This record gives sequence, structure tokens and C-alpha cells, in this order.
Amino acid sequence: MNAGAELLRRNGYTGTGVKQIVEAANAPFGSLYHFFPGGKEQLGEEVIRTSGMMYLALFEIFFADEPDLLHGIEACFASAAETLKATDYADACPIATVALEVASTNEKLRIATADVFTAWIETGSEKLGKYGLAPEAARRLTIALVNSLEGAFVLSRSLRNTEALEVAGASSVAFARTLLPAA
Repeated sequence: MNAGAELLRRNGYTGTGVKQIVEAANAPFGSLYHFFPGGKEQLGEEVIRTSGMMYLALFEIFFADEPDLLHGIEACFASAAETLKATDYADACPIATVALEVASTNEKLRIATADVFTAWIETGSEKLGKYGLAPEAARRLTIALVNSLEGAFVLSRSLRNTEALEVAGASSVAFARTLLPAA
């Protein structure tokens, strides 16, 4: 499944063939259909759901080591920029990559991406609420963070620089400041 996640992140769903997935996993061709009788679509759905939860865990890691909300946001965007640079702008978020492709053509995969984004928003809202944000403010900030990260990934990959992530990170910090209770 890791090979599938990497290929979807880099090439998207339609740009990734079953043969590529099997070769990248060093597995016999028939094993794909043994473990995923629904074929590429079932594998894609499971990759989306599994990867989505792994990325959610990263969110918690970024914020766990930081002294406050604003530093956590900065760390999150800085790490995203470093990952893009280190992978020659190939490794962005597989959820957004697939969501952009399939939202109007594959209902099963659209639902999987929607479920992941919903989990991110719900969990992020809960976690950000621990910084003293009201529930609605925590939800708005979480949605803004997801929007900013995903949009900045698209621009950064296309422009092959991290300026969009830097601007999105600074904008997210500024927005978070407006939502924090007065010290």
C-alpha cells in the first residue's frame, strides 16, 4: 500500500497504472487482486483513507513539539516546504492530488477524500480548541489551514518554489492571531 500511496501522491490516480503499483511494491501481479478484489479503485480508496490518517498524525506531531499554536503553524508550513524541496517538488498531499482528479468522476473515491478532509477538520478543530479557541474559531482556523496548505502545494509544485507555502504559512499565522483570546 505504501508504493500505491507514493505513486498516487506523485502521479495522481489516473496517472498511476496497476502495473506500476505492483512493480513498485515488488509484488506478483495477481496479488493486487487477491488483496484488493475491487482492483485499482479499492486500492485507491484504501490508500486515500490510510494516507489521510497518516497525515493527520503529522499534524499532531508538528504541534506537539512547539510551544504554542503560532509556532506549530509555522513548523507545519516550514516542514511542507522542506519536503517539497527535498523531493524535487514531487511529494505533496496525495489526498488533494486525487480529490482534484476524481471529485466529479468517481463517487467512491470522492467520498473517501471527503471523509479524510472531514476527519482532518473535526480532529484539527478539537486539537486547536486546546489553545483556547472557541469551537467555531477552531473549526474556521482548521479549514483555513487545510485550504492554505493544499492550495500552496498546488502552486509550489507548479511554480517549483516554496514561496506559496511561505506566504500561506504567514497568512495562517496572522489569521490565527486574530482568533486567539487576548492574553
